[in-house]
Amino acid sequence: MLHFRSSTVLKELFEATLKRPFPVYREKTWLPTGSRCFCCLGATSVDARATSAPLKLLNAAAHRPALRTAPRAASLRSYCVKTEAEEVEEQLKKDGAGGEADSDKRRNAGILPSLEDLLFYTVAEGQETIPAHKFLTALKATGLRSGDPRLKECMETLKETLKKTSDGVTLDRHLFKKCVQSNIVLLTQAFRKKFVIPDFQSFTSHIDELYENAKNLTGGQVADYIPQLAKFSPDLWAVSLCTVDGQRHTVGDTKVPFCMQSCVKPLKYAVAVHDHSTEYVHSFIGKEPSGLRFNKLFLNEDDKPHNPMVNAGAIVCTSLIKQSVSNAEKFDYVMNFLKKMAGNEYVGFSNATFQSERESGDRNFAIGYYLKEKKCFPEGTDMTSVLDLYFQLCSIEVTCESASVMAATLANGGICPITGERVLSPEAVRNTLSLMHSCGMYDFSGQFAFHVGLPAKSGVSGGILLVVPNVMGIVCWSPPLDKLGNSVRGIQFCTDLVELFNFHNYDNLRHFAKKHDPRREGGDQRVRTNAASSGSCDSTPLQQLPVVSAVCTDLHNCTHSSP
Repeated sequence: MLHFRSSTVLKELFEATLKRPFPVYREKTWLPTGSRCFCCLGATSVDARATSAPLKLLNAAAHRPALRTAPRAASLRSYCVKTEAEEVEEQLKKDGAGGEADSDKRRNAGILPSLEDLLFYTVAEGQETIPAHKFLTALKATGLRSGDPRLKECMETLKETLKKTSDGVTLDRHLFKKCVQSNIVLLTQAFRKKFVIPDFQSFTSHIDELYENAKNLTGGQVADYIPQLAKFSPDLWAVSLCTVDGQRHTVGDTKVPFCMQSCVKPLKYAVAVHDHSTEYVHSFIGKEPSGLRFNKLFLNEDDKPHNPMVNAGAIVCTSLIKQSVSNAEKFDYVMNFLKKMAGNEYVGFSNATFQSERESGDRNFAIGYYLKEKKCFPEGTDMTSVLDLYFQLCSIEVTCESASVMAATLANGGICPITGERVLSPEAVRNTLSLMHSCGMYDFSGQFAFHVGLPAKSGVSGGILLVVPNVMGIVCWSPPLDKLGNSVRGIQFCTDLVELFNFHNYDNLRHFAKKHDPRREGGDQRVRTNAASSGSCDSTPLQQLPVVSAVCTDLHNCTHSSP
């Protein structure tokens, strides 16, 4: 009975559709222009799979012999009399590029180029084969790395495929398509400049200039109150960035590990809020800047630490993490969080720094006892155990590269950009960035918020964790510090960055004259989103091919409707 009723409804729907008058178009099809190729192709290409469900239903119904409307269905199909190859050939002739060889290729293929084909044509630049290094160089220019976890399958296939080629270097179109098909959506977005920083090479050239300008600074002193920190050379200087789309750039000593120190404070606060709630965490810790040194023995009028970015607040925050388990389990728990934030890149631990911190931590022990006296900890907390974990978390090691992914995870709302994994809740990220903006740079927080206008956190090891919300994370590292405990070169770099680009929170994004906006292609056009609402294709290398102009709209829609 259910089958009979379904067939009846389908029949009535089909007959009602056929009774509608067909408007007369110049083109010999009743389908919208952007979809006419799907009518002819069925399910033989990547593009055909994007056909809407109603169209597939009608197309299938038109070929059912049991329906009495079959003669009308035949007349319906007569509206679509052009083959795919004929339409492509006609388009090529209109463009003045319809050579006989090209026409034969299109006719033999019988379908329009797939995304993989278009990517091959873009990289090959008219050649029949592509050297693997040429593809990897072009990929790097977009900001993506060959080691990006999202491209793992593509790179593994490329490696295996090259082993089977005659020269071990070049790929023809068929082999290239085989290598890229597993990651074609990401690669197409990259090569069509659909990432948050479209002209990535131009942007990074400016970053390199800012790096060199700050490198010339010679002021500041390396922190020596923790003996292990005093061993670092004052000449070390590194900058690394990661965008919310996973574009990467590094310059300087970016692979040298260093301890996070106070840069870990916003991250463990985010973990605490993620695990509990904003209300619970702030029943123990305030939200206001203290206006005092970060290691002062001082509480607010409610006998709470002023905020989680000063030592007193960070110690209390440490006591809120996994309260019912051992220190070892707590440490592993936070480490796993940080590794996820870093996209599983380097996160280590310096036992020497931990021992050095504990041996020279009299001030922090004094703060701990003061907090215990004022009953600032959750009930039943072992203060000395909390201080041990506090010192351990300050001794976690990162590199500029891995820490930049952590910053980018904050910029991306808690989702790691190179793995796509949600690590932190949106609530935790929003609260963390708010406090970094108001309290993250010690006694320089107000000045930094005024001049730079971005959330940031500094540490006495010389690191600065900088977040450009919804755009990128940046980490600067240079051991020499100013009198307030911030990296001299790092502060200069952040200031120069915002003077050049309109990254300041209160920069106007519509009316600007003196600053560049790297989020706009060319730096001087309106911001373009990745939404599919845009009705035309951008001027990208993919569109330099004659055949692409014939399928521009379909390719655009296909790209942006993919997951």
